[in-house]
Amino acid sequence: MKSANYKLSEFCLLFILLPVSLVIPYPVLIKTLAILAGFIYVIFVLFKIEKVKFKINKPLNWISFCKRTLIRLFFIATTTIIFVYFNNEADLFAVVVNNPSKWVLFLGIYSILSVYPQELIYRTFYFARYQTLFNNKKWLLLVNAAVFSLAHLFFKSPLVILLTFVGGVFFAITFIKTKSTLLVCIEHAIFGCWLYTVGMGGMLGFPS
Repeated sequence: MKSANYKLSEFCLLFILLPVSLVIPYPVLIKTLAILAGFIYVIFVLFKIEKVKFKINKPLNWISFCKRTLIRLFFIATTTIIFVYFNNEADLFAVVVNNPSKWVLFLGIYSILSVYPQELIYRTFYFARYQTLFNNKKWLLLVNAAVFSLAHLFFKSPLVILLTFVGGVFFAITFIKTKSTLLVCIEHAIFGCWLYTVGMGGMLGFPS
């Protein structure tokens, strides 16, 4: 399970074939079982084969992380506010204004049940498992962002693919710099929650 050929085959199956297959019409139950099987496999390999431990890396540079995240958030916030305003002004902060209780509830559910599993797979597992396949760290990062955006292919939206690729680059950089699943989960949650808050949640399947 640790040979380069095995890892490459595993990578293609988990990060390319499985996400692409979700676009093909076949029973939802089978898709769900395939995703669940893939997730269980990832967890098994991550903790039994790669021997990754649940722990918080210390010391974490919170000041640097906060500065970097705030700068990125400012860029994302400015761009998305302008986008929503000119494309569908009625959606701008509509969830917060019209249904604040749903907004708060969803932010919590999304951060725990969506963000953490994604980061466990696409950052913790990916970098622990596949960094030996790349001689160039830039390719390691770009491929990570590419497969992260590919995971959102089932939304069938070029904008979603673009946003998740940019987000994937940000998250990969954060993980490479900090080696912290906690920090990258926080960053991912902040950006995802912002998209829902600003009025772009519909394209990501978030409740309106």
